[in-house]
Amino acid sequence: MVIKMPIIVNLDVMMAKRRMPSGELASKIGLSQANLSILKTGKARAVRFSTLEAICKALDCQPGDILEYTDELLDADLMDADLIEDDSIADTAIEEIGEQING
Repeated sequence: MVIKMPIIVNLDVMMAKRRMPSGELASKIGLSQANLSILKTGKARAVRFSTLEAICKALDCQPGDILEYTDELLDADLMDADLIEDDSIADTAIEEIGEQING
């Protein structure tokens, strides 16, 4: 099945770059882990500017670092919710980047 998803949320990528687990980010920005997961998976229908500001402040980044526009069609099978929602994926990526940096 092919669906059009014009806005891509790259929050996991920025969290991994900053080595910040989901729980820590949720706590810093005052969002529940469930709502952060919805945002990370691109299932959120809207994002408040205050939430975007808090995320950018916590991750020391710009909105464009976590939100991306594309007009390409994406395969829904590649966006399996069970795989994307698993916070251990982000935590594993954070650990791997840490190991690469620390040698």
